[in-house]
Amino acid sequence: MEPTTYDVVIVGGGPAGLTAGIYARRSKLETVLIEKLAPGGQVLSTHWVDNYPGFPEGLAGYDLCDRMRQQAERFGLPIVSDEIDDLTLEGSEKIIRGAAGSYRSRTVLVATGAIWKKLGVPGEERLAGRGVSYCATCDGPFYQDLEVAVVGGGDSAVQEAVYLTRFAKKVYLIHRRDQLRACRSLQEKALTHPKIEPVWKRLVESVEGTDQVEALKIRASDGTAVETLPVQGAFIYVGIQPNTGWLRNAVHLDDQGFIPTNDRMATNVPGIFAAGDVRKKTVRQISTAVGDAATALLAAEHYLENL
Repeated sequence: MEPTTYDVVIVGGGPAGLTAGIYARRSKLETVLIEKLAPGGQVLSTHWVDNYPGFPEGLAGYDLCDRMRQQAERFGLPIVSDEIDDLTLEGSEKIIRGAAGSYRSRTVLVATGAIWKKLGVPGEERLAGRGVSYCATCDGPFYQDLEVAVVGGGDSAVQEAVYLTRFAKKVYLIHRRDQLRACRSLQEKALTHPKIEPVWKRLVESVEGTDQVEALKIRASDGTAVETLPVQGAFIYVGIQPNTGWLRNAVHLDDQGFIPTNDRMATNVPGIFAAGDVRKKTVRQISTAVGDAATALLAAEHYLENL
């Protein structure tokens, strides 16, 4: 029996992948979604989502993803558990190989996301979503009139520190060096802001708290001093890593490993599209991932019509 040749293989089961699955199955395309863990991606571990349209009271990240999964399955989307190793081309078809098998398809949507790099200190994982955050745009409004810390010295860290001043009473900007790496204009904006206090030459040793973040234990870069900084939130910006290692020989990636696309979410390889955090872009939110996926699937459908 000949193996199935899919119209669309979706790799990644976060909001982008699930949205793509809904669009693909509503258009009666032969589709499969492949996810190595549970459908939902990083949003599953998001304690509370307050900025996704249609839910005026907000809802837990798990509940939002579960609703997306149910909707996709209502349209008959098969979801397969597998970890993809590589992608190769065979004429106009794409061969996706995973630990559990191979998949042949006319188009591929890459929605494997990205992960924020962790500090790897005690308390960080335990208090993620309970004061530890990697997205000020997502969680900043929860910290009205509270004191928070931002860890990092690059553009993202400094930009988000400035953003947090809209809500927080005070923002500590913790950096391991004695000067920031961010662009000059961002540095000037942060270092002259009355709510931002730089904490130079310090490293976070642990995140303290029982059910919520209560403080950061920080030490001098030279190890000479340890102190406790009372804060109710810790926003960590020490880098982001896209999940694209399996694509290095298939599509063009930028120097950080993100996938450049055009405005139709198409990569440099015809028939391969990307959506969500894995794309090279400036804003990484659930709503932008959903929008990317809708655009990508409509473009993929157009591509299939013209094959």
